[in-house]
Amino acid sequence: MAAERLSVVVTRRLPEVVETRMTELFDVELRDDDVPMTRSELADAMTRCDVLVPTINDQIDANMLAGAGERLRLIANYGAGVDHIDVGSARQRGILVSNTAGVSADDTADMAIALILAVTRRFPEGIRLMASGEWAGWSPTAMLGHRIQGRRVGILGMGRIGQAVAARARAFGMQVHYHNRKRLHAKIEEQLEATYWESLDQMVARMDVISINCPHTPSTFHLMNARRLKLMKPDAVIVNTSRGEVIDENALTRMLRAGAIAGAGLDVYEHGNEINPRLRDLPNVVALPHMGSATVEGRIEMGEKVLINIKTFADGHRPPDQVVPGML
Repeated sequence: MAAERLSVVVTRRLPEVVETRMTELFDVELRDDDVPMTRSELADAMTRCDVLVPTINDQIDANMLAGAGERLRLIANYGAGVDHIDVGSARQRGILVSNTAGVSADDTADMAIALILAVTRRFPEGIRLMASGEWAGWSPTAMLGHRIQGRRVGILGMGRIGQAVAARARAFGMQVHYHNRKRLHAKIEEQLEATYWESLDQMVARMDVISINCPHTPSTFHLMNARRLKLMKPDAVIVNTSRGEVIDENALTRMLRAGAIAGAGLDVYEHGNEINPRLRDLPNVVALPHMGSATVEGRIEMGEKVLINIKTFADGHRPPDQVVPGML
C-alpha cells in the first residue's frame, strides 16, 4: 500500500520545472497567479498542510505560528534568508525550518561587482544621456568615472557571498578588506588576499567601496547607521545586495543628496518595495529591483534545494539545510 503523500502549500509561483517535479512527489497546492498571499491566506494555508514553502514576502511571526495547524511540521523556505520567519517560535512548536543556503552566492556576487562598476563608471547617467537623444559625441572630459583597479573594497560579511565578492574583486585588481563576526581561517585570507578589520568603524573610514554582504539579524539592523555612514570618505561608494535593513536608508539618502557619499548601488531596500523617492531619483544611485539571485539557473537550483529538503523530511530524516536559532 502506497504511503500517504505529504501535503505541501507553495506561496508563490516557482519555475515550471520545479512545480512539475513537486507535483510528482507530493500533494501540492500551487498558486494560480504570482502575487504574495495576504496574511489571512497565509494563516489559512498553515492550518491545512504538512509543509509550507514560503518566500521572503511571507512574514511568519510568532502569532502566525501560534495559529498553525497540528499537521504543519516543516517550513521549507524558498530562499537563503530566513529573517522573515520566527525560527525560535517555530522550533518551540516542533516545526522545522530549512532554507536554500549557498545556491545564490555566485549570482549575488556577480551583481555586487556589477553595481560597483555601474556606480563608479556612471552607467545610469550614460544610459539616461543616450535615451534623451542629447549626446553630442565623445569628449575627453565627458562622463568621467573612476577605475576600480587598485581601489579598496571593504566587505561587510564574509560568508559564502562575501568571499565570492572578494574573489571577483581581486580579479579586477581591487584590494580586499573585510569585517566579519569571526575572522576567516588564515588560508582563506591568503587565498583571497584579504585584510581583516576587527573594528568596522576603522575599516569603513578607509575604504573606497563598501559592499554589504551580511544577513539581516537583530545585531545587524542599521549596522550602517548615520554615525557610521559619516565615517565614509566623500568619494566612496556603498553597494548593498544583502538586506535593506542593514543600512539606515533615510540617513543614506541625506548623505547622498548632500554629496557626503559619492554614490550607492542598491538591490535591496529597508522597507521592501517602498523606496524613498528622494533616494530613487538621485543621479548617483543605481537602484535595482532585488535582482541579485535572479538567474534562471539559480532559481531552479533553489527549487531543487527545497525539493531535497522536503523529500528528506518525508523519508523520516532532518532536512540537510535545516536552520536553527543558534545559526542566526
